[in-house]
Amino acid sequence: MELTPDKRIAGVLVPLFALRREDDLGIGDVATLREFIGWAAEGGFKLVQLLPINETGGDNSPYNAISAMAIEPTTLHLAPGSPSDLTRDDFEATLAGADLAKLRHGPVRYPPVKKLKRRLLEKAFANFSAEPREDRQSAFAQFCAEEKTWLDDYVLFRALMEQNSDSVAWDKWKREHRTMKSAHVWLRDLSQDQQSHFLTRQNFFRYVQWIAREQWRETKSFAQQHDIALMGDIPFGVSYYSADVFARPDEFALDWCGGAPPEPYFKDDEFTQKWGQNWGIPLYRWDVMRANNFEWCRQRVCCIRSIFHLFRIDHVLGFYRIYAFPWRPRKNRDFLPLDQSQMLERTGGRSPHFAPRDDSTPENCAANQREGEEYLRLVLEEAGAGRVIGEDLGTVPDYARPHLRSLGVAGFKIPQWEFYHGRVTPGSEYERISVATYATHDHKPIRKLWEEATEEATSTSDQARFELEKIAKFADFTPRNGTIDFERDFYPAIMEALFRCESWIAIVMVTDLLARKYRFNVPGTAASSNWTRRMQRSIGQLRSSKKERERINLIRVLLEKSGRA
Repeated sequence: MELTPDKRIAGVLVPLFALRREDDLGIGDVATLREFIGWAAEGGFKLVQLLPINETGGDNSPYNAISAMAIEPTTLHLAPGSPSDLTRDDFEATLAGADLAKLRHGPVRYPPVKKLKRRLLEKAFANFSAEPREDRQSAFAQFCAEEKTWLDDYVLFRALMEQNSDSVAWDKWKREHRTMKSAHVWLRDLSQDQQSHFLTRQNFFRYVQWIAREQWRETKSFAQQHDIALMGDIPFGVSYYSADVFARPDEFALDWCGGAPPEPYFKDDEFTQKWGQNWGIPLYRWDVMRANNFEWCRQRVCCIRSIFHLFRIDHVLGFYRIYAFPWRPRKNRDFLPLDQSQMLERTGGRSPHFAPRDDSTPENCAANQREGEEYLRLVLEEAGAGRVIGEDLGTVPDYARPHLRSLGVAGFKIPQWEFYHGRVTPGSEYERISVATYATHDHKPIRKLWEEATEEATSTSDQARFELEKIAKFADFTPRNGTIDFERDFYPAIMEALFRCESWIAIVMVTDLLARKYRFNVPGTAASSNWTRRMQRSIGQLRSSKKERERINLIRVLLEKSGRA
Protein backbone atom coordinates (compact mmCIF):
# COMPACT_ATOMS: atom_id res chain seq x y z
CA MET A 1 0.00 0.00 0.00
CA GLU A 2 1.12 3.55 -0.64
CA LEU A 3 1.35 5.08 2.81
CA THR A 4 2.87 8.52 2.79
CA PRO A 5 2.32 11.60 4.99
CA ASP A 6 1.12 13.42 1.87
CA LYS A 7 -2.24 11.73 2.37
CA ARG A 8 -3.78 12.13 5.83
CA ILE A 9 -5.65 9.07 7.07
CA ALA A 10 -7.44 7.88 10.20
CA GLY A 11 -7.35 4.60 12.04
CA VAL A 12 -8.79 2.75 15.01
CA LEU A 13 -6.76 0.96 17.68
CA VAL A 14 -8.17 -2.27 19.08
CA PRO A 15 -6.64 -5.17 21.05
CA LEU A 16 -7.27 -8.31 19.03
CA PHE A 17 -8.22 -10.37 22.09
CA ALA A 18 -11.04 -7.91 22.82
CA LEU A 19 -12.91 -8.41 19.55
CA ARG A 20 -16.02 -10.58 19.51
CA ARG A 21 -17.65 -12.78 16.90
CA GLU A 22 -20.79 -14.79 17.56
CA ASP A 23 -19.05 -18.13 16.98
CA ASP A 24 -15.57 -17.33 18.31
CA LEU A 25 -13.74 -19.56 20.79
CA GLY A 26 -13.58 -17.07 23.64
CA ILE A 27 -11.04 -14.65 22.20
CA GLY A 28 -10.60 -12.42 19.18
CA ASP A 29 -8.77 -14.03 16.23
CA VAL A 30 -7.88 -13.23 12.63
CA ALA A 31 -11.37 -14.11 11.41
CA THR A 32 -12.86 -11.62 13.85
CA LEU A 33 -10.24 -9.11 12.76
CA ARG A 34 -11.39 -9.45 9.15
CA GLU A 35 -14.94 -8.62 10.24
CA PHE A 36 -13.62 -5.62 12.13
CA ILE A 37 -11.61 -4.47 9.12
CA GLY A 38 -14.77 -4.49 7.03
CA TRP A 39 -16.66 -2.53 9.68
CA ALA A 40 -13.83 0.01 10.03
CA ALA A 41 -13.69 0.48 6.27
CA GLU A 42 -17.43 1.24 6.22
CA GLY A 43 -16.76 4.03 8.69
CA GLY A 44 -14.13 5.63 6.47
CA PHE A 45 -11.07 4.46 8.37
CA LYS A 46 -7.94 3.56 6.42
CA LEU A 47 -5.96 1.85 9.17
CA VAL A 48 -6.42 -0.68 11.97
CA GLN A 49 -3.81 -0.67 14.72
CA LEU A 50 -3.19 -3.71 16.94
CA LEU A 51 -1.18 -4.44 20.06
CA PRO A 52 1.72 -6.92 19.75
CA ILE A 53 0.59 -10.36 18.55
CA ASN A 54 3.59 -12.33 19.81
CA GLU A 55 3.14 -15.46 21.90
CA THR A 56 2.40 -14.62 25.52
CA GLY A 57 3.26 -16.30 28.78
CA GLY A 58 1.35 -16.74 32.01
CA ASP A 59 0.59 -13.04 32.53
CA ASN A 60 -0.94 -12.83 29.01
CA SER A 61 0.63 -9.42 28.48
CA PRO A 62 1.33 -8.68 24.81
CA TYR A 63 4.24 -6.55 26.03
CA ASN A 64 5.86 -9.46 27.89
CA ALA A 65 5.87 -12.10 25.17
CA ILE A 66 7.89 -15.30 25.38
CA SER A 67 9.17 -14.73 21.84
CA ALA A 68 9.88 -11.60 19.84
CA MET A 69 9.27 -13.57 16.62
CA ALA A 70 6.65 -16.25 17.28
CA ILE A 71 2.95 -15.45 16.86
CA GLU A 72 0.45 -16.10 19.65
CA PRO A 73 -1.51 -19.28 18.71
CA THR A 74 -4.81 -17.96 20.14
CA THR A 75 -4.86 -15.34 17.36
CA LEU A 76 -5.48 -18.15 14.85
CA HIS A 77 -8.87 -18.91 13.36
CA LEU A 78 -9.53 -22.59 13.99
CA ALA A 79 -12.51 -24.17 12.24
CA PRO A 80 -13.11 -27.11 9.87
CA GLY A 81 -10.71 -26.54 6.97
CA SER A 82 -8.84 -23.74 8.76
CA PRO A 83 -6.13 -24.89 8.74
CA SER A 84 -6.84 -27.32 5.92
CA ASP A 85 -5.59 -30.21 8.09
CA LEU A 86 -8.41 -29.74 10.63
CA THR A 87 -11.43 -31.92 9.83
CA ARG A 88 -15.02 -31.24 10.84
CA ASP A 89 -15.12 -34.44 12.91
CA ASP A 90 -12.00 -33.44 14.83
CA PHE A 91 -13.33 -29.91 15.32
CA GLU A 92 -16.73 -31.00 16.61
CA ALA A 93 -15.29 -33.74 18.84
CA THR A 94 -12.86 -31.29 20.44
CA LEU A 95 -15.52 -28.64 21.03
CA ALA A 96 -17.96 -31.18 22.48
CA GLY A 97 -16.29 -31.00 25.87
CA ALA A 98 -15.91 -27.22 25.98
CA ASP A 99 -18.31 -24.82 27.69
CA LEU A 100 -18.47 -22.39 24.77
CA ALA A 101 -21.23 -20.27 26.29
CA LYS A 102 -19.03 -19.57 29.29
CA LEU A 103 -15.93 -18.91 27.18
CA ARG A 104 -17.83 -16.44 24.98
CA HIS A 105 -19.26 -14.48 27.89
CA GLY A 106 -17.34 -11.86 29.81
CA PRO A 107 -13.54 -11.49 29.79
CA VAL A 108 -10.99 -13.75 28.14
CA ARG A 109 -10.46 -16.91 30.17
CA TYR A 110 -6.97 -17.65 28.99
CA PRO A 111 -6.25 -21.11 30.48
CA PRO A 112 -9.28 -22.90 28.95
CA VAL A 113 -9.09 -20.85 25.71
CA LYS A 114 -5.42 -21.70 25.22
CA LYS A 115 -6.05 -25.35 26.09
CA LEU A 116 -8.93 -25.58 23.58
CA LYS A 117 -6.99 -24.02 20.74
CA ARG A 118 -3.94 -26.15 21.53
CA ARG A 119 -6.06 -29.32 21.25
CA LEU A 120 -7.39 -28.21 17.87
CA LEU A 121 -3.90 -27.47 16.60
CA GLU A 122 -2.69 -30.84 17.88
CA LYS A 123 -5.47 -32.54 15.85
CA ALA A 124 -4.51 -30.58 12.73
CA PHE A 125 -0.82 -31.40 13.16
CA ALA A 126 -1.58 -35.11 13.64
CA ASN A 127 -3.54 -35.13 10.36
CA PHE A 128 -0.79 -33.17 8.60
CA SER A 129 1.79 -35.73 9.76
CA ALA A 130 -0.32 -38.84 9.11
CA GLU A 131 -1.38 -38.03 5.57
CA PRO A 132 1.41 -35.96 4.03
CA ARG A 133 0.55 -34.01 0.90
CA GLU A 134 3.50 -33.09 -1.24
CA ASP A 135 2.45 -29.47 -1.73
CA ARG A 136 1.84 -28.94 1.97
CA GLN A 137 5.03 -30.66 3.03
CA SER A 138 7.01 -28.61 0.53
CA ALA A 139 5.51 -25.32 1.77
CA PHE A 140 6.18 -26.31 5.38
CA ALA A 141 9.79 -27.24 4.61
CA GLN A 142 10.31 -23.94 2.82
CA PHE A 143 8.95 -22.00 5.83
CA CYS A 144 11.22 -23.90 8.21
CA ALA A 145 14.24 -23.18 6.03
CA GLU A 146 13.45 -19.48 5.60
CA GLU A 147 12.84 -18.90 9.33
CA LYS A 148 15.52 -21.27 10.62
CA THR A 149 17.69 -18.64 12.31
CA TRP A 150 15.04 -17.89 14.96
CA LEU A 151 12.63 -20.81 14.57
CA ASP A 152 15.01 -23.57 15.66
CA ASP A 153 15.86 -21.76 18.90
CA TYR A 154 12.19 -21.01 19.56
CA VAL A 155 10.93 -24.58 19.10
CA LEU A 156 13.69 -25.91 21.34
CA PHE A 157 12.60 -23.43 24.02
CA ARG A 158 8.91 -24.39 23.64
CA ALA A 159 9.64 -28.12 23.79
CA LEU A 160 11.78 -27.58 26.88
CA MET A 161 8.92 -25.65 28.47
CA GLU A 162 6.82 -28.80 28.15
CA GLN A 163 9.55 -30.74 29.94
CA ASN A 164 9.27 -28.22 32.79
CA SER A 165 5.52 -28.04 33.48
CA ASP A 166 5.03 -25.33 30.83
CA SER A 167 7.02 -22.85 32.92
CA VAL A 168 8.75 -20.01 31.04
CA ALA A 169 11.22 -19.48 33.92
CA TRP A 170 14.19 -21.11 32.21
CA ASP A 171 16.51 -20.28 35.11
CA LYS A 172 14.39 -22.55 37.33
CA TRP A 173 14.13 -25.47 34.89
CA LYS A 174 15.84 -28.79 35.46
CA ARG A 175 19.55 -28.07 35.60
CA GLU A 176 20.29 -29.87 32.33
CA HIS A 177 17.76 -27.66 30.50
CA ARG A 178 18.85 -24.20 31.70
CA THR A 179 21.21 -23.32 28.85
CA MET A 180 21.25 -24.03 25.13
CA LYS A 181 24.52 -25.93 25.50
CA SER A 182 23.37 -28.19 28.33
CA ALA A 183 20.00 -28.77 26.64
CA HIS A 184 21.69 -30.00 23.46
CA VAL A 185 23.90 -32.33 25.51
CA TRP A 186 20.82 -33.65 27.33
CA LEU A 187 18.98 -34.19 24.04
CA ARG A 188 21.96 -36.03 22.52
CA ASP A 189 22.04 -38.44 25.46
CA LEU A 190 18.35 -39.41 25.22
CA SER A 191 17.28 -42.73 23.79
CA GLN A 192 16.30 -42.80 20.12
CA ASP A 193 12.59 -43.02 20.99
CA GLN A 194 12.86 -40.09 23.40
CA GLN A 195 14.73 -38.03 20.82
CA SER A 196 12.11 -38.84 18.22
CA HIS A 197 9.31 -37.71 20.55
CA PHE A 198 11.14 -34.48 21.40
CA LEU A 199 11.75 -33.71 17.74
CA THR A 200 8.06 -34.33 17.00
CA ARG A 201 7.14 -31.79 19.64
CA GLN A 202 9.52 -29.30 18.06
CA ASN A 203 7.91 -29.92 14.70
CA PHE A 204 4.50 -29.30 16.22
CA PHE A 205 5.59 -25.84 17.32
CA ARG A 206 7.09 -25.23 13.86
CA TYR A 207 3.75 -26.23 12.34
CA VAL A 208 1.81 -23.81 14.56
CA GLN A 209 4.06 -20.94 13.51
CA TRP A 210 3.72 -21.91 9.85
CA ILE A 211 -0.07 -21.84 10.08
CA ALA A 212 0.11 -18.57 12.00
CA ARG A 213 2.27 -16.89 9.37
CA GLU A 214 -0.03 -18.12 6.59
CA GLN A 215 -3.19 -16.83 8.29
CA TRP A 216 -1.67 -13.47 9.14
CA ARG A 217 -0.33 -12.94 5.63
CA GLU A 218 -3.79 -13.74 4.28
CA THR A 219 -5.27 -11.22 6.72
CA LYS A 220 -2.80 -8.57 5.54
CA SER A 221 -3.93 -9.21 1.95
CA PHE A 222 -7.59 -9.07 3.03
CA ALA A 223 -7.02 -5.69 4.67
CA GLN A 224 -5.28 -4.38 1.58
CA GLN A 225 -8.21 -5.47 -0.59
CA HIS A 226 -10.43 -3.32 1.64
CA ASP A 227 -8.00 -0.39 1.37
CA ILE A 228 -7.08 -0.78 5.03
CA ALA A 229 -3.51 -0.74 6.32
CA LEU A 230 -2.62 -3.01 9.22
CA MET A 231 -0.37 -1.46 11.87
CA GLY A 232 1.56 -3.77 14.15
CA ASP A 233 3.47 -3.12 17.35
CA ILE A 234 7.02 -3.96 18.47
CA PRO A 235 7.81 -3.46 22.15
CA PHE A 236 11.25 -1.94 22.60
CA GLY A 237 12.32 -4.71 24.97
CA VAL A 238 11.77 -8.44 25.34
CA SER A 239 10.81 -10.55 28.30
CA TYR A 240 13.54 -11.89 30.57
CA TYR A 241 11.75 -15.24 30.28
CA SER A 242 11.73 -15.47 26.52
CA ALA A 243 13.14 -17.79 23.89
CA ASP A 244 15.24 -14.86 22.68
CA VAL A 245 17.05 -14.35 26.00
CA PHE A 246 17.40 -18.11 26.53
CA ALA A 247 18.99 -18.57 23.10
CA ARG A 248 21.16 -15.41 23.12
CA PRO A 249 21.99 -14.62 26.77
CA ASP A 250 25.24 -12.86 25.84
CA GLU A 251 23.28 -10.21 23.93
CA PHE A 252 21.37 -9.07 27.02
CA ALA A 253 22.42 -7.48 30.32
CA LEU A 254 20.47 -9.73 32.66
CA ASP A 255 21.35 -7.94 35.91
CA TRP A 256 19.48 -4.77 34.91
CA CYS A 257 15.79 -4.27 34.11
CA GLY A 258 14.49 -1.63 31.72
CA GLY A 259 11.53 0.59 32.51
CA ALA A 260 10.54 4.23 32.85
CA PRO A 261 11.29 6.91 35.45
CA PRO A 262 8.70 8.15 37.95
CA GLU A 263 5.77 9.55 35.99
CA PRO A 264 3.30 11.97 37.62
CA TYR A 265 0.54 11.32 35.08
CA PHE A 266 -0.15 7.69 36.05
CA LYS A 267 -1.62 7.77 39.56
CA ASP A 268 -2.90 4.19 39.69
CA ASP A 269 0.18 2.66 41.26
CA GLU A 270 2.20 3.86 44.26
CA PHE A 271 5.43 2.22 43.11
CA THR A 272 5.22 3.91 39.70
CA GLN A 273 4.75 7.24 41.43
CA LYS A 274 7.78 6.75 43.67
CA TRP A 275 10.30 4.75 41.65
CA GLY A 276 8.93 4.49 38.12
CA GLN A 277 7.81 1.55 35.98
CA ASN A 278 9.98 -1.55 36.27
CA TRP A 279 9.09 -3.63 33.22
CA GLY A 280 11.61 -6.36 33.96
CA ILE A 281 13.04 -6.35 30.43
CA PRO A 282 16.79 -7.01 30.26
CA LEU A 283 18.91 -4.28 28.71
CA TYR A 284 20.50 -4.81 25.31
CA ARG A 285 24.22 -5.33 25.00
CA TRP A 286 24.50 -3.32 21.82
CA ASP A 287 28.25 -3.96 21.56
CA VAL A 288 27.69 -7.72 21.36
CA MET A 289 24.82 -7.31 18.88
CA ARG A 290 26.97 -5.06 16.70
CA ALA A 291 29.51 -7.88 16.37
CA ASN A 292 26.99 -10.02 14.44
CA ASN A 293 25.51 -7.07 12.51
CA PHE A 294 22.47 -6.94 14.82
CA GLU A 295 21.20 -10.24 13.45
CA TRP A 296 18.48 -10.69 16.08
CA CYS A 297 17.17 -7.13 15.69
CA ARG A 298 16.96 -7.54 11.93
CA GLN A 299 15.08 -10.84 12.25
CA ARG A 300 12.57 -9.17 14.53
CA VAL A 301 11.77 -6.41 12.05
CA CYS A 302 11.55 -8.86 9.15
CA CYS A 303 8.99 -10.96 11.03
CA ILE A 304 6.65 -8.05 11.67
CA ARG A 305 7.17 -6.52 8.23
CA SER A 306 5.87 -9.69 6.59
CA ILE A 307 2.43 -9.39 8.19
CA PHE A 308 1.91 -5.63 8.70
CA HIS A 309 2.00 -2.62 6.41
CA LEU A 310 3.52 -0.41 9.09
CA PHE A 311 4.40 -0.79 12.72
CA ARG A 312 4.75 1.15 15.92
CA ILE A 313 7.76 0.83 18.21
CA ASP A 314 6.60 0.96 21.80
CA HIS A 315 8.97 3.17 23.84
CA VAL A 316 11.13 4.19 20.89
CA LEU A 317 12.99 6.45 23.34
CA GLY A 318 14.73 3.31 24.59
CA PHE A 319 16.93 3.37 21.50
CA TYR A 320 18.52 6.54 22.86
CA ARG A 321 18.62 5.58 26.55
CA ILE A 322 16.45 3.56 28.88
CA TYR A 323 15.69 3.82 32.58
CA ALA A 324 17.31 0.86 34.33
CA PHE A 325 16.51 -0.82 37.66
CA PRO A 326 19.02 -2.99 39.56
CA TRP A 327 16.27 -5.32 40.77
CA ARG A 328 13.62 -7.55 39.18
CA PRO A 329 9.94 -6.50 39.30
CA ARG A 330 9.09 -9.25 41.78
CA LYS A 331 11.09 -7.24 44.34
CA ASN A 332 9.22 -3.97 43.73
CA ARG A 333 7.14 -4.51 46.85
CA ASP A 334 10.30 -4.79 48.97
CA PHE A 335 11.67 -1.51 47.64
CA LEU A 336 8.43 0.48 47.83
CA PRO A 337 8.78 1.60 51.49
CA LEU A 338 12.53 2.31 51.30
CA ASP A 339 14.10 5.75 51.05
CA GLN A 340 17.07 6.51 48.80
CA SER A 341 19.78 5.51 51.28
CA GLN A 342 17.97 2.30 52.25
CA MET A 343 17.56 1.43 48.58
CA LEU A 344 21.29 1.93 47.92
CA GLU A 345 22.17 -0.21 50.92
CA ARG A 346 19.93 -2.99 49.60
CA THR A 347 21.41 -2.86 46.06
CA GLY A 348 25.06 -2.46 46.98
CA GLY A 349 25.18 1.14 45.78
CA ARG A 350 23.41 0.63 42.45
CA SER A 351 20.45 2.95 41.82
CA PRO A 352 17.85 3.32 39.08
CA HIS A 353 19.26 5.49 36.30
CA PHE A 354 19.23 6.11 32.57
CA ALA A 355 21.50 3.73 30.67
CA PRO A 356 23.92 3.93 28.99
CA ARG A 357 23.89 7.56 30.18
CA ASP A 358 21.42 10.28 31.15
CA ASP A 359 20.78 13.51 29.23
CA SER A 360 22.29 15.82 31.83
CA THR A 361 25.06 17.23 29.62
CA PRO A 362 25.33 18.22 25.94
CA GLU A 363 27.97 15.52 25.50
CA ASN A 364 25.65 12.84 26.86
CA CYS A 365 22.79 14.04 24.65
CA ALA A 366 25.00 13.94 21.57
CA ALA A 367 26.23 10.43 22.38
CA ASN A 368 22.71 9.13 23.04
CA GLN A 369 21.43 10.63 19.80
CA ARG A 370 24.36 9.27 17.78
CA GLU A 371 23.93 5.73 19.10
CA GLY A 372 20.14 5.89 18.82
CA GLU A 373 20.46 6.83 15.17
CA GLU A 374 22.63 3.80 14.48
CA TYR A 375 20.04 1.43 15.94
CA LEU A 376 17.05 3.14 14.37
CA ARG A 377 18.65 3.19 10.94
CA LEU A 378 19.03 -0.58 10.98
CA VAL A 379 15.31 -0.85 11.86
CA LEU A 380 14.42 1.44 8.95
CA GLU A 381 16.70 -0.50 6.64
CA GLU A 382 14.96 -3.79 7.43
CA ALA A 383 11.50 -2.19 7.38
CA GLY A 384 11.95 -1.34 3.71
CA ALA A 385 8.71 0.09 2.35
CA GLY A 386 6.98 -0.44 5.69
CA ARG A 387 6.54 2.80 7.58
CA VAL A 388 7.76 3.07 11.18
CA ILE A 389 5.92 4.89 13.98
CA GLY A 390 7.66 5.74 17.25
CA GLU A 391 5.77 5.90 20.56
CA ASP A 392 7.75 8.78 22.07
CA LEU A 393 5.78 9.49 25.24
CA GLY A 394 7.03 9.86 28.80
CA THR A 395 10.24 11.65 29.77
CA VAL A 396 11.34 12.90 26.36
CA PRO A 397 14.76 14.49 25.82
CA ASP A 398 14.76 17.66 23.72
CA TYR A 399 16.67 16.09 20.84
CA ALA A 400 14.49 12.99 20.44
CA ARG A 401 11.45 14.23 18.54
CA PRO A 402 13.31 16.42 16.02
CA HIS A 403 15.71 13.55 15.44
CA LEU A 404 12.91 11.03 14.91
CA ARG A 405 11.27 13.35 12.38
CA SER A 406 14.57 13.73 10.53
CA LEU A 407 14.60 9.95 10.12
CA GLY A 408 10.99 9.92 8.90
CA VAL A 409 9.73 8.25 12.09
CA ALA A 410 6.37 9.71 13.11
CA GLY A 411 6.00 10.41 16.82
CA PHE A 412 2.85 10.81 18.90
CA LYS A 413 0.70 13.81 19.69
CA ILE A 414 -1.63 13.42 22.67
CA PRO A 415 -3.64 16.69 22.51
CA GLN A 416 -4.14 16.99 26.27
CA TRP A 417 -0.39 16.53 26.77
CA GLU A 418 0.65 19.03 24.11
CA PHE A 419 0.43 21.76 26.72
CA TYR A 420 3.30 24.21 26.96
CA HIS A 421 3.59 27.51 28.87
CA GLY A 422 -0.12 27.43 29.71
CA ARG A 423 -1.19 26.92 26.07
CA VAL A 424 -2.73 23.89 24.39
CA THR A 425 -1.08 23.38 21.01
CA PRO A 426 -3.69 23.69 18.23
CA GLY A 427 -3.95 20.75 15.84
CA SER A 428 -3.10 23.09 12.97
CA GLU A 429 0.43 23.35 14.42
CA TYR A 430 1.06 19.59 14.61
CA GLU A 431 3.91 18.32 12.45
CA ARG A 432 2.69 16.23 9.50
CA ILE A 433 5.14 13.47 10.49
CA SER A 434 3.13 12.56 13.59
CA VAL A 435 0.28 10.41 14.90
CA ALA A 436 -2.47 12.12 16.90
CA THR A 437 -4.65 10.29 19.41
CA TYR A 438 -6.43 11.00 22.68
CA ALA A 439 -5.56 7.64 24.21
CA THR A 440 -3.42 4.56 23.80
CA HIS A 441 -4.11 1.18 25.41
CA ASP A 442 -2.56 2.54 28.64
CA HIS A 443 -4.78 5.59 29.06
CA LYS A 444 -8.21 6.17 30.53
CA PRO A 445 -10.93 6.53 27.89
CA ILE A 446 -12.35 10.01 27.56
CA ARG A 447 -15.76 8.80 28.71
CA LYS A 448 -14.11 7.58 31.94
CA LEU A 449 -12.51 11.00 32.44
CA TRP A 450 -15.93 12.56 31.90
CA GLU A 451 -17.43 10.33 34.59
CA GLU A 452 -14.61 11.05 37.06
CA ALA A 453 -14.83 14.80 36.46
CA THR A 454 -18.41 14.83 37.76
CA GLU A 455 -17.50 13.16 41.06
CA GLU A 456 -16.80 14.93 44.33
CA ALA A 457 -13.56 16.89 44.48
CA THR A 458 -10.59 14.54 44.81
CA SER A 459 -7.16 14.43 43.19
CA THR A 460 -8.61 12.01 40.62
CA SER A 461 -11.59 14.19 39.73
CA ASP A 462 -9.41 17.31 39.65
CA GLN A 463 -6.99 15.60 37.25
CA ALA A 464 -9.89 14.43 35.07
CA ARG A 465 -11.33 17.94 34.85
CA PHE A 466 -7.90 19.33 34.01
CA GLU A 467 -7.48 16.81 31.18
CA LEU A 468 -10.98 17.44 29.82
CA GLU A 469 -10.47 21.19 29.90
CA LYS A 470 -7.36 20.81 27.74
CA ILE A 471 -9.20 18.49 25.32
CA ALA A 472 -12.05 21.02 25.13
CA LYS A 473 -9.53 23.77 24.40
CA PHE A 474 -7.94 21.67 21.67
CA ALA A 475 -11.38 21.11 20.14
CA ASP A 476 -12.30 24.79 20.53
CA PHE A 477 -15.36 23.53 22.38
CA THR A 478 -17.36 26.26 24.08
CA PRO A 479 -20.20 24.94 26.27
CA ARG A 480 -23.60 26.40 25.57
CA ASN A 481 -26.01 27.34 28.33
CA GLY A 482 -27.59 24.35 29.96
CA THR A 483 -26.46 20.80 30.52
CA ILE A 484 -23.69 19.44 28.32
CA ASP A 485 -24.34 15.96 27.01
CA PHE A 486 -21.24 13.88 26.31
CA GLU A 487 -22.44 12.08 23.19
CA ARG A 488 -24.56 14.90 21.76
CA ASP A 489 -22.18 17.80 22.36
CA PHE A 490 -18.65 16.83 23.43
CA TYR A 491 -18.06 13.63 21.43
CA PRO A 492 -18.65 15.13 17.93
CA ALA A 493 -16.56 18.19 18.75
CA ILE A 494 -13.49 16.30 19.94
CA MET A 495 -13.64 13.76 17.11
CA GLU A 496 -13.86 16.49 14.51
CA ALA A 497 -10.91 18.32 16.09
CA LEU A 498 -8.78 15.17 16.08
CA PHE A 499 -9.53 14.44 12.42
CA ARG A 500 -8.98 18.08 11.48
CA CYS A 501 -5.43 18.27 12.88
CA GLU A 502 -2.39 18.28 10.62
CA SER A 503 -1.01 14.92 11.75
CA TRP A 504 -0.53 12.28 9.08
CA ILE A 505 -2.49 9.69 11.07
CA ALA A 506 -5.32 10.30 13.52
CA ILE A 507 -5.95 7.23 15.70
CA VAL A 508 -9.06 6.60 17.79
CA MET A 509 -8.91 4.02 20.57
CA VAL A 510 -11.88 1.69 20.11
CA THR A 511 -13.21 2.57 23.57
CA ASP A 512 -13.17 6.26 22.64
CA LEU A 513 -14.76 5.52 19.28
CA LEU A 514 -17.64 3.69 20.98
CA ALA A 515 -17.75 6.09 23.98
CA ARG A 516 -17.02 3.30 26.49
CA LYS A 517 -15.43 3.64 29.94
CA TYR A 518 -13.56 0.36 30.44
CA ARG A 519 -9.79 -0.10 30.14
CA PHE A 520 -7.66 -2.91 28.75
CA ASN A 521 -4.62 -2.23 30.93
CA VAL A 522 -3.58 -0.17 33.94
CA PRO A 523 0.18 0.54 33.63
CA GLY A 524 2.47 -0.45 36.46
CA THR A 525 -0.04 -2.90 37.93
CA ALA A 526 -0.57 -6.64 37.77
CA ALA A 527 -4.36 -6.38 37.97
CA SER A 528 -6.19 -9.58 37.00
CA SER A 529 -8.36 -7.56 34.60
CA ASN A 530 -5.36 -6.44 32.53
CA TRP A 531 -5.44 -7.84 28.96
CA THR A 532 -8.70 -9.74 29.54
CA ARG A 533 -11.47 -7.20 28.93
CA ARG A 534 -13.49 -7.82 25.77
CA MET A 535 -15.81 -5.53 23.85
CA GLN A 536 -19.39 -5.67 24.99
CA ARG A 537 -20.75 -6.28 21.49
CA SER A 538 -19.70 -8.44 18.58
CA ILE A 539 -18.98 -6.86 15.21
CA GLY A 540 -22.34 -8.14 13.99
CA GLN A 541 -24.10 -6.45 16.90
CA LEU A 542 -22.29 -3.19 16.19
CA ARG A 543 -23.59 -3.37 12.64
CA SER A 544 -27.18 -4.13 13.70
CA SER A 545 -27.40 -1.51 16.47
CA LYS A 546 -29.17 1.64 15.33
CA LYS A 547 -27.20 3.75 17.79
CA GLU A 548 -23.84 2.37 16.63
CA ARG A 549 -24.82 2.77 12.97
CA GLU A 550 -25.61 6.41 13.65
CA ARG A 551 -22.30 6.80 15.45
CA ILE A 552 -20.26 5.28 12.61
CA ASN A 553 -22.18 7.39 10.07
CA LEU A 554 -21.24 10.50 12.06
CA ILE A 555 -17.60 9.40 12.09
CA ARG A 556 -17.64 8.87 8.33
CA VAL A 557 -19.08 12.34 7.76
CA LEU A 558 -16.36 13.86 9.96
CA LEU A 559 -13.65 11.88 8.19
CA GLU A 560 -14.92 12.96 4.79
CA LYS A 561 -15.14 16.56 5.97
CA SER A 562 -11.53 16.45 7.15
CA GLY A 563 -10.28 14.76 3.97
CA ARG A 564 -9.19 11.58 5.74
CA ALA A 565 -11.83 9.15 4.41
